[in-house]
Amino acid sequence: MEREAERYLQLNARLIERLRFEALYRGGSKERVLQVLRGYQNPDGGFGHAMEPDLRGPSSQPEPVEVAFWILDELDAFDDPMVAAACDYLASVTTKDGGVPFVLPTVKEAPHAPWWEPQEDPPGSLIPTASIAGLLHKHGVKHPWLESATSFCWNALARIDETTPYHARAIVTFLDLVDDRERADAEFARLKEAILATVTMDPFAEGEVHFPLDFAPAPLRHLSLFSDETIEEHLDALARVQAPEGGWEPNFLMWTPVVRHEWGGYLTVARLNTFRAYGRSTA
Repeated sequence: MEREAERYLQLNARLIERLRFEALYRGGSKERVLQVLRGYQNPDGGFGHAMEPDLRGPSSQPEPVEVAFWILDELDAFDDPMVAAACDYLASVTTKDGGVPFVLPTVKEAPHAPWWEPQEDPPGSLIPTASIAGLLHKHGVKHPWLESATSFCWNALARIDETTPYHARAIVTFLDLVDDRERADAEFARLKEAILATVTMDPFAEGEVHFPLDFAPAPLRHLSLFSDETIEEHLDALARVQAPEGGWEPNFLMWTPVVRHEWGGYLTVARLNTFRAYGRSTA
């Protein structure tokens, strides 16, 4: 599995994914990953330059901050100055309700996937506010933006009865990692069935579906969402769907050719991390 994935990454992936693999699986330098990640960060502290492959432009957007933070999370590098700078950027684009928008109007300046369509005066969104806030709580980051973002998330969650898969994934991240466990557990109990309604349990379902391991790519810290049997079944299936060329294919629309392998590289490292997080061998 790992050797095939390595070859796929060498042939197809971005430099940052090749270096992530080297750092995590071959004893390579984490600092080299961070050096490349800094190249995606703009002077305003945000990230652009196709850090999120479906946003091709150089301008900062909120969602690429989440992508960058997941990389910092796997490296346990939230003490890097990039984090504070990114939080300053988030504060600069935060709406009156305390969240950051799903996408900013500057997305129109460059090619982008069709689902990244902005509103002229976009409101705050749980995507990506909730995931970013959750990761900051996980790593004990102290920044003024986190207080307003956390309050926004609680207020937004209180208004939800039904949700969508991507929103549900952000909700799970926030509720699993936020500091206020009593409140988080209560909200999770209320929303658990709504979250599960967005999950595809058939491990070989096709199309743009969301599996248990998309919600729990590593064991959840506090939430009980899936049984051990379900996780094991989906780990078995994930091993079986490794593509012949060695990577894991995205299951959502590939709207321009380059994103297939950019997302493929990102997902391939993420899939290996999932196997490791659940104690599975990747050899």
